[in-house]
Amino acid sequence: MKLYGYWRSSAAYRVRIALALKGLTYEHAGVHLAKGEQHRPEYAAVNPQQLVPVLRDGERLLYQSVAIIEYLEETHPQPRLLPADAAERSRVRSLAQIVACEIHPLNNLRVLNYLTGQLGISEEQKLTWYRYWVTTGFAALEERLAREPWTGRFCHGDTPGLADVALVPQIANARRFKVDLTPFPLIRRIGDECVKLEAFQKAAPENQPDADRS
Repeated sequence: MKLYGYWRSSAAYRVRIALALKGLTYEHAGVHLAKGEQHRPEYAAVNPQQLVPVLRDGERLLYQSVAIIEYLEETHPQPRLLPADAAERSRVRSLAQIVACEIHPLNNLRVLNYLTGQLGISEEQKLTWYRYWVTTGFAALEERLAREPWTGRFCHGDTPGLADVALVPQIANARRFKVDLTPFPLIRRIGDECVKLEAFQKAAPENQPDADRS
């Protein structure tokens, strides 16, 4: 397998965590989003949407992080990232989608660049936008984690799954943009539990071969 990604991409980070949790090896292919490498013709031929991640598995090209993770779940079912019970699977998917569908799409790099570039908003206004959507999404997620009985050491029970795979990159980004996480003790606790695990450490942005610390 070959993963096209960017070290700071939350979506690519999710897939790296899933691959690591399942013990799958892959070739890394860095696509530097901040330098515009996703718009090069050779990458546009890989992904017409010009986004990361893309996972190549043999001759197959797979797109969209959650769809990729569910593909890995179906083709490499152990260890499980989704529960066996249908209702519990729905819960885990819905928790993951709070991040992947409600928070992240409003705050990814191309949206932030559009806000400051085409719309001309200030850096402070951009940060206000970012923090608002993270806080709004995390408030709903925190409430569900608090009131639903399936929450355990992780978002669902005592083993990491799809919801944790989605959550950890969003926590990392929230901290990078100085979002106040004080109101979210369960989210912080679960995030801390996750990053104790080798798979999450291996997938962390700073541990990627294309990490740019300049």
